[in-house]
Amino acid sequence: MFDLKDEDVYWCTADVGWVTGHSYIVYGPLANGATCVIYEGAPDYPDRDRFWAIVEKYRVTILYTAPTAIRAFMKWGEQYPRKHDLSSLRLLGSVGEPINPEAWMWYHEHIGGGRCPIVDTWWQTETGAIMITPLPGIVATKPGSATRPFPGIFPAILDDRGQPVGTNQGGYLVITKPWPSMTRGLWGDPERFVQTYWSKYEGIYFTGDGARQDEDGYFWLLGRVDDVINVSGHRLSTMEIESALVDHPAVAEAAVIGVHHEIKGQGVAAFVIIKEGYTPDEALKDELKRHVAQKIGAIARPDQVFFTADLPKTRSGKIMRRLLRDIAEGRALGDTTTLADPAVVQALKEKYEGQEE
Repeated sequence: MFDLKDEDVYWCTADVGWVTGHSYIVYGPLANGATCVIYEGAPDYPDRDRFWAIVEKYRVTILYTAPTAIRAFMKWGEQYPRKHDLSSLRLLGSVGEPINPEAWMWYHEHIGGGRCPIVDTWWQTETGAIMITPLPGIVATKPGSATRPFPGIFPAILDDRGQPVGTNQGGYLVITKPWPSMTRGLWGDPERFVQTYWSKYEGIYFTGDGARQDEDGYFWLLGRVDDVINVSGHRLSTMEIESALVDHPAVAEAAVIGVHHEIKGQGVAAFVIIKEGYTPDEALKDELKRHVAQKIGAIARPDQVFFTADLPKTRSGKIMRRLLRDIAEGRALGDTTTLADPAVVQALKEKYEGQEE
């Protein structure tokens, strides 16, 4: 999936303590004799071109990073990668969550120079390795799609009754046959393992992710199924609304959650990071609400838009929407020990409560 050659310099930017780190920094590349860059530090220290300085210095050929990082680079601006010679790059990878088409295009153009294939990978800690991914030079890519299963992997998309859904219909992503690196249990809690992954469908691995398959058989991930918002009986994917927001030129990153609504059951609340040069005012809030309604439909229009400088993220770059729901619904905050910066949550909580009043 990375088309690894003897002469490659491979860099996976993940934290080595997370599954992307130990599978795709330690075990996988080193078992294959790869030359690896390992970096411990922030992408914006000592300046926001830190990654591109490393790519230039070590002539990195394969770069594997997260959509969250790419959206941060978009926010900072293309002037930072432009300062460096990135011509050594020949293949780019994306991991951690579905990548917005806008971020995919920015990555392709400003980092890959329009010439590098992008390997958009779907997998989980529990699967141990990449499961759905384009094979470079073989599978044509589509911005935002993880494309097709890796050879020997058998995914399907099912409805609540366990029946396959139709083309372009959303459903539950499952895997129907065993694979080499699948998890075999949870330490000290075998019953929880069975309940979480094997109880929804008999003999089928339930991923907990939503997905759809297009007319070409390509898979499009819709995010976690517990990240679905039910607005007046309509099931909306948080990923779809976030993509619509990031499609707006002012938005660098967005996280969307469902909040209690007296009439609709759930309303849509959006936490938005805007790009430098834009003003976070009421006019922009209204513009973003209209933009989502135009892209998806009036039912998806956010009830609330909150501007923020940062979002609660794990050290591997995933947005912790659970904590945003805790903030929005005034609950005691859950576990924050895995966050890259726990102070972000408290600052958001204070800001949210101030705006609510």
